[in-house]
Amino acid sequence: MPVASKSAELIQKYEGEILQDWVQAQMAAVTSRPDLMQKAELQEQSRALLKNLVQALRSGADVAEVTGPAWQEVRDFLGSVSESRARQGFSPSETATFVFSLKEPIFVRLQRELGKDAPALAAELWALTVLLDKLGLYTTEVFQKGREDLIQRQQRNMLELSTPVVELWEGILALPLIGTLDSERTQLVMEALLTRIVETGASIAIIDITGVPTVDTLVAQHLLKTVAAARLMGADCMISGIRPQIAQTIVHLGVELGDVTSKATLAGAFAVALQRTGLSITRSPQRPA
Repeated sequence: MPVASKSAELIQKYEGEILQDWVQAQMAAVTSRPDLMQKAELQEQSRALLKNLVQALRSGADVAEVTGPAWQEVRDFLGSVSESRARQGFSPSETATFVFSLKEPIFVRLQRELGKDAPALAAELWALTVLLDKLGLYTTEVFQKGREDLIQRQQRNMLELSTPVVELWEGILALPLIGTLDSERTQLVMEALLTRIVETGASIAIIDITGVPTVDTLVAQHLLKTVAAARLMGADCMISGIRPQIAQTIVHLGVELGDVTSKATLAGAFAVALQRTGLSITRSPQRPA
């Protein structure tokens, strides 16, 4: 595979023109997102990529081996650009266009310089096409990975926000669950509950499943694991929010809750918790008019 050596000299010679045409092409493309990136930032990223490309090409790096050490700085830069654009809200095609749109400004200058030498022009165009295609694909791969990591972080944050542990009274905690309870979320629920038990020294924890749409064998097992973990920390655990259809499902599945106290409502479980801690709620005398 030929090395695009002529392209390095050409980019240096016409750097200003190439940069200007390249930025204009990106801004005029249908994939342009001026709402997400200002022209100054786009121009700075373009200038930096040109500089890194020239350094790699002048070192004699093979354009077919963009995973080699000679292209490390180029890959690092494109990786940071892809990750930042994933966070900003760009699409994969909009991010890849950053690299692919560089072809035309360089090709025009190559045609100007090597137009009379067809074999040399063809070789240089092919080498540069292979290089920019590989770098564009690499950019897309990094973008997708960055987007997946971002989505996973957001999902984890949402799970953490959807599992608040509330202190109803001194020594009494409540964990209202909303949505599906799977293995990953069970781990977060367990961690959050155990942490609050340690922090507050609570002796009773109420897991409220009013917002859990369905309870199957797996969900029941997750609940029992959480109850067992809370007991190991010294807190008695109750389950509230047992609706009629959920009670029927649990019986039908043959799930044994053992000695776990269960109540239909959170209020009922809270009343039991108050009794176990030696507390009670009474109505105050009505004030005179």
